[in-house]
This record gives sequence, structure tokens and C-alpha cells, in this order.
Amino acid sequence: MTGERDRRGRPVPSGRLSRLGAFGKIAGGVAGGVLAESARRLAGGQRPRMSDLLLTPANVGRVAEQLSHLRGAAMKLGQMISMDAGDFLPAELTQIMARLRDRAHHMPPAQLQQVLAREWGKDWRRRFSRFDATPIAAASIGQVHRAVTPDRRDLAIKVQYPGVRASIDADVDNVATLLRLSGVLPKTLDIGPLLAEAKRQLHEEADYLREANQLDRFGALLADSPGYLVPAVDRAFTNSDVLAMTFAQGVSIESLVSEEQTIRDAAARSLIALVLRELFEFGLMQTDPNFANYRYEAASGRLILLDFGATREVSAATRDGYRALLGAGLSGDRAAVRDAAVAAGFLGIDAVSRHAALVDRMVDIILSELNREGPFDFGDRAFIGVLREQGMEIAADRATWHLPPIDTLFVQRKISGTALLCARLRARVDVREMVFDALRPPRQAV
Repeated sequence: MTGERDRRGRPVPSGRLSRLGAFGKIAGGVAGGVLAESARRLAGGQRPRMSDLLLTPANVGRVAEQLSHLRGAAMKLGQMISMDAGDFLPAELTQIMARLRDRAHHMPPAQLQQVLAREWGKDWRRRFSRFDATPIAAASIGQVHRAVTPDRRDLAIKVQYPGVRASIDADVDNVATLLRLSGVLPKTLDIGPLLAEAKRQLHEEADYLREANQLDRFGALLADSPGYLVPAVDRAFTNSDVLAMTFAQGVSIESLVSEEQTIRDAAARSLIALVLRELFEFGLMQTDPNFANYRYEAASGRLILLDFGATREVSAATRDGYRALLGAGLSGDRAAVRDAAVAAGFLGIDAVSRHAALVDRMVDIILSELNREGPFDFGDRAFIGVLREQGMEIAADRATWHLPPIDTLFVQRKISGTALLCARLRARVDVREMVFDALRPPRQAV
């Protein structure tokens, strides 16, 4: 594993021109891929559509590799696409985009030394009895190193890649340009508000002092919950570009796929319970469901929660919208679900009016799954294929494309990503009963 990480060490392009050049390379590579695939299909007597030529595994692979090289906001947006699409991307494309979740290149030692000398001073190594130069994790905005202080504090230290904060706005604009040039998005769809919010949130994620404060908040909220472990911030080494916290020993949450059913079910139950508490109790949610943000402590069965950069307040309107939607779903009332989905912004009124029968069929499938007695089997994904086909049929009518409220988009991202992780674990959880409990009014003190 170490050897693989070492081979993937590549300097982060931090200058504006170098990052712009990388985007040009992405566009050029995709264009070349389109021409090659078009020629191949025409030679075979086919008349390919542009969308089919753009979303080939080869082209998606080119984009994934270049975004993992760029890191920063560009890679983060790619991760969002891979997580948010979930089961609705074709399987081969899902596998390729999944590279962006945990296969970032890391900084080579010389660049790391330069960054830490700038943050802590040139003699920074004297502050540690041990500092592992090879990162234990490398993600979109920073990489994590394990270190031990002379007084034996065992730390995980997240170091931000150089130039990330300064490149956020340009990276988001460049990704948006690629999407527009691809023709994937209809010209009538206004993604301006979404882009503005993406920039805002990414700037917040790049502020490690803010993340340290969110770590403290979640640590306090979950202090009396034995099923979770939130690392403690070490303020002596923390600033806006470096975040130090206690090191928590655990295994990848995805490694539980080989464990017995009871362990997988318990982990999934903890994941779902956390989402419900974030939404309805805390009004505060860590909205990034990347699988790498969870670890599992085998000795205790606790979930280790990592990366609180994407934490955001959940508005009362959003909470009320989910409460109404889930309540309607538990009642089994199709019309109430449809109306609640429109009111909350999940569905656009045009989609309902132009494709009423399809929408009703999709709602019926969801109601059937939600209200089935006993544990929900996340490993049984047969109904997803039916929903995908019906959803794609509606999506083909671009006049119905619709962006939900920004707050809802981020909350739904966490919900969808959690469901995807539970599916990966093939967990069986009585979600219906958990939702019932979450929607019950709090007990009045006697």
C-alpha cells in the first residue's frame, strides 16, 4: 500500500495558468475520445448520439484521472457527481468515477516540506518525536499524516494542498464550462445559484479553523452517544490550512462487507440514526457522505466520524419539508407524497403535470418498499433499476429539469450517500421504525 501511495505522489498544480492548462487537457482528451468513438461507431453502421459519445468509460476515465491530479474544488465536484448519481449512473461509469473518492495523488515530500515550513516554521520537525511523511489518506482538499508529539499525543494531521483556496472559484467555473460545452445540461436550466453555493461551501471546507469548530460541536452533540467517536481537535498545531486532531485507530467502513450480517446491520443502523438526528434533532448536518469519512472501531463497534468541513445548518423549512414527505410516505398516501415532494422542491410541477403516470408509478414503488414490514434489505436493489428507467424517461424531457432548493440538495446528498453505503454493506435495517421514532414529537418533561 505504501508503495502505491509513493508512486502516486504528484505536485499539486497551484498556479492559475497551470490549472487552466489542466482543464484544457481534460477538454482536449474528451474531444479526442469523442472523435475516436464516433469514427468507430460510424464504421460499424451506427448513428451515435453526442451524449453517448461523451459518457463513454474511456472519457469518464480521462476526466477522473485529470481531476484526481488537480485535486481541490475540481476533484471535489467530481466526487459529488459520483456520490450523488449513486445507483443512477451506469455500472461501468460508477466504477470509474468511484476512483475520485479515495485515489487522490498526494504531495511529494519536497512539496509537503515546503507547505509545513510555511505553516509551522522551518524547524517544525522538532515539535514531533515522529512524523510519517507518507500520508495515511489523500483526498480532494488535503492529505492526512500520522504524527506523535514528544509528550506522546498521537495525532492525525490534515494538510491542505497549496493553492486550493485561491483556485476554488476558477475551478468551479471551469467545471461548469465543461458541463455546458458537453451539452449534458439544457440551456434553460439556471445552475448559477448552485454554482454560487458550491463555491461558498468549498471555501468553508478549505477553512480548517472552521472545521475544527465543527468538530468541537459534533463532539459535544454526540458526547453521550456511545456508538460514535469524534476526534478531539489539537489547537496547538491547527490553523486555517492545517488541522490536527487525535488519531483514532479504525478500519475502512467498506471493509465490513466481509463481516457477519449483525455487524453490518449495526453499523448501518448507526449511520441512519445519525442522519435522522442531524436532520430532525441537531439541525446541523455533515453533508459529505464520502465513504472515507467513516471508520469502524472493531473492539467497541463504534463509528469514527471524520471530516466535518461540509457541515452546514439545516433550515427549519427543509426539516419541515422532509417531515411532511416522510410522514406522507409512512401513511402510504400517494397523492400526499406527490404534493409533499413538490412543496419541498424535490419534484418540479412540470414533471408532475407532463409525466403524471410515470411519477405515480415511481411513488408507488417507493411506498411499497418503505412500508414493507420488517427490516429493509439494502442489498436487494432490484427496484432501483425500475426507478432508474422511469427516471431517465422523465429526464429525457429537458423541459421538466428542475433544481431543488440548495439546502435540500445538500441534505439529500447525505441521505442518498448513506443509502448507497448501506447498500454496499448489504445491510438489513428496520428503517420504517427508525423514521417513525424520529418523527414522533419529543416527550414533554413531567
